[in-house]
Amino acid sequence: MTNIPAFAMNSPGPSVQEILEKTNEKVPYPLDFESYKFLGTEDIDFSRYTSREFFQKEMDKMWSRVWQWACREEHIPEPGDYTVYDVGQYSIVVVRTDEGSIKAFYNSCLHRGTKFFHSDTQGAVSQLTCPFHGWTWNLDGSLKKIPNAWDFEHVKAEDLHLPELKVETWGGFVFINMDPDAKPLKEYIAPLDDHFKRWNLADRYIAVHVQKELPCNWKAAAEAFLENYHTQTVHPQLIGSSSSPSTQYDILGDHLSRFYNLTTVPDPVIGRELSEQERLDMALVGDGSMNNPVQVPEGGTARNTLAEMLRKQFAAMDIEVGDLTDAEIIDTMEYTLFPNMFLFPGLSLPMIYRFRPLGMDPDKSLFDLIFLRPVPRSGERPSPPEPIRIGIEDSYTTVPELDPGMAEVYDQDTNNMGLQQLGFYTAKKRGQTLGNYQEVRIRHLHATVDRYLED
Repeated sequence: MTNIPAFAMNSPGPSVQEILEKTNEKVPYPLDFESYKFLGTEDIDFSRYTSREFFQKEMDKMWSRVWQWACREEHIPEPGDYTVYDVGQYSIVVVRTDEGSIKAFYNSCLHRGTKFFHSDTQGAVSQLTCPFHGWTWNLDGSLKKIPNAWDFEHVKAEDLHLPELKVETWGGFVFINMDPDAKPLKEYIAPLDDHFKRWNLADRYIAVHVQKELPCNWKAAAEAFLENYHTQTVHPQLIGSSSSPSTQYDILGDHLSRFYNLTTVPDPVIGRELSEQERLDMALVGDGSMNNPVQVPEGGTARNTLAEMLRKQFAAMDIEVGDLTDAEIIDTMEYTLFPNMFLFPGLSLPMIYRFRPLGMDPDKSLFDLIFLRPVPRSGERPSPPEPIRIGIEDSYTTVPELDPGMAEVYDQDTNNMGLQQLGFYTAKKRGQTLGNYQEVRIRHLHATVDRYLED
């Protein structure tokens, strides 16, 4: 099923669904349909990225009411394990209780407000103790001890239960919501659960976790990854295997959108037809794991050759591929769950992104990059690594766990962000002019922000 807008018919590249139909490649649901929605043509005002008043409205009316993932379940496997999740002014402690359930509390003592733990930290405790005066709570949030309790006869223990947030899990992720009236997570993320029936993220583990500080608003950071339009300019080394005009953009729900890009499909900007071998060679550019050239067999295709190569690699890593199709192994399927979660269910690019305000500065954000790889057939799940934090001026190439080719791509993506944020301030024209198709997911992001701010 396709739903291609008329103006996209002028694209120099065929659509994803047209390519699949022409090559008789069968893909499973949910990759077999397109769901575009026209969302208008108005400019996006730059003040949405720079205004402290707008930033505060997002804090008060949006971040305090949306489901957002705070950690993975593997971060808190045992009773007393905790992690701290910060977004803007809010700091949340997520902890595994003695009974094995997961609780989330505001990271603030009910005595005089001191934070229990530093931001973005994790560890293991038997109780929650304020470092200032020693007020102590059990892991379930009930008050345990007030030092010199004789001076607090006016305080009732039942009134000092730590305020709880809503907590639910999905795909191995722990989600929190500050709104006591929030709809259930499954309803909020719909139809994500339906789309991911073949891709169980709970059976994956964190292989790499990098956090990079960015000199831009959180929305500007996220928007750089909502479209493939920039690839022709920002990632010239990728145009032989990634066609921006042939990328598919879908609006799937109030909080969910997607893009779908076929690997080994070259961008028309190249200006000539590529052989299957050239397509494969370009798809492998920058792959540090490749020691010997891979040849496309006579009558074969770059897509199938690449998929078979990866199947052999995954088998050597004791990873079960099962009945996953070539598309599910090699293609880029990027789902974005509002406000800030990006999910790539494919096996070759198994990333998770998260973008959030860094402190209370509208010009700063934090980008979490995670590689979420399948748990080996042995069932042995490696412990999650500590996040590697890099600064605004630091290169991803300084992270030894990242493939050099991938590190270059992320440097290219993030190097423009400070320039864009500064441009917001100096611009005479006071807004972004977006493409109707390729940048529709940016418009969807802002429309959803507005629904929360206007409610």
